[in-house]
Amino acid sequence: MTLLDATDRAILDQLRRDARTSMTAIADAVHISRAGAHARIKRLTDAGVITGYTVRTDPVQLGHHASAYVMLAIEQATWQDVQARLRAIPEVEHMALVGGDFDVILLVRASDARDLRRIVLEDIQAIPSIRSTRTTLIFEDFTRE
Repeated sequence: MTLLDATDRAILDQLRRDARTSMTAIADAVHISRAGAHARIKRLTDAGVITGYTVRTDPVQLGHHASAYVMLAIEQATWQDVQARLRAIPEVEHMALVGGDFDVILLVRASDARDLRRIVLEDIQAIPSIRSTRTTLIFEDFTRE
């Protein structure tokens, strides 16, 4: 896909704020026709820039009163297996393969500290090719709108 122009970026900003925004409201906000907005969104979707639509939730309202980033050092050749095993843990909300002191960073949401302990010590550290973990508690977090 060619580079995104200012209008494409403005459309994406509108959709990031509220993916349920009507096509008319998007068109009005970025000063193009409704048909033009529809065509651009279709093009962005077809090109893989827009990969889906989602909803943001409040973890505390969902009963997740303990959250942490868990950094993992793994045996490099086992990434595919580790990834599959981590995906099977429902409390792992986000996973990223990274470079640096650790290989993987996880965002883990749990009901409380005891549940977080179980997830880290019994579920995550039980994966054989994980060499070490470091857990950092989250006191408060937010998502940019």
